[in-house]
Amino acid sequence: MPTTSSNPHLPFGENKQAEWYGKDIISVKQFSRNDLEYVFGVAHEMRGMVERVGTFDLLKGKILANLFYEPSTRTSSSFTAAMERLGGSVIPINEVKYSSVSKGESLPDTIRTLECYADVIVLRHPETGSAAIAAKAAKKPVINAGDGVGEHPTQALLDAFTIMEELGRLNTLTVTMLGDLKYGRTVHSLARLLSQFSNIRLNYVSPEILKMPKEVMDEVAEKGVPQAEFSSLENVLPETDVLYVTRVQKERFEDPADYEKVKSAYVIDPEVMKAAKKEMAVLHPLPRVTEISMDFDDDPRAAYFRQMEYGLYVRMALLAMVLGKA
Repeated sequence: MPTTSSNPHLPFGENKQAEWYGKDIISVKQFSRNDLEYVFGVAHEMRGMVERVGTFDLLKGKILANLFYEPSTRTSSSFTAAMERLGGSVIPINEVKYSSVSKGESLPDTIRTLECYADVIVLRHPETGSAAIAAKAAKKPVINAGDGVGEHPTQALLDAFTIMEELGRLNTLTVTMLGDLKYGRTVHSLARLLSQFSNIRLNYVSPEILKMPKEVMDEVAEKGVPQAEFSSLENVLPETDVLYVTRVQKERFEDPADYEKVKSAYVIDPEVMKAAKKEMAVLHPLPRVTEISMDFDDDPRAAYFRQMEYGLYVRMALLAMVLGKA
């Protein structure tokens, strides 16, 4: 392995292991290009280990607290599976309304309590910035599993790992993000992450009321990444290497009438995909509603269920990193 300039006596991997031990994972902004390559390398090793032996004792004796203030199936179960595959244990807290929080306990107090029992805390919370508040209160590592409409860094990491595994590269790609780009925290994080790579072009396709936030576009523009906004998929689909589809999130709308206007604005089905490249990938963070037809699921370009599996390996990598066992 190559050495780093900071300490030529330590292999790159050991330097990175020391760098991430005990650290919080709050935003994709924390990750340099080298960090991303390290995460993906560890995730690839985790994939091989799972395929060969299933579970192992890398994190035996370690405990994860899964603290979810919002409903979650995929992210919660993915972190649980990741910890258990690594030989650790999980405290699942998915119904916060039945906990001390319903009695008025503050987020910092909840975090300080849980770190008495656990070695790492995974948090999903409806308020943007909540993960940073939790990290400030905690002495143990906190991993952001989604904070309102802010970020979802582990999803962005698994999305990028999916692209790497499916297409073999993260450079020289046209990525089209489709659907709810205003409230979709997954696309906010992924756009920021992809801006680390060269020859990336980002297309944003959405209804007018669900456009990508200006602050995200400004951050990406600072990296010199070309971006363009569209209301129709038709003109950009033929050039697209990665189509990232998002659900229009009913729970984010204050006015139900606004949701009804845009809920079925775009539908990906075999007919639509006739215009797409033969070698490309369709991703979706799931759950889906009507935006991808089940008739498309057997198409080899439909990567969204493989994407969920890749997420297991990325989260295994992150847990091992922050607990010093990568």
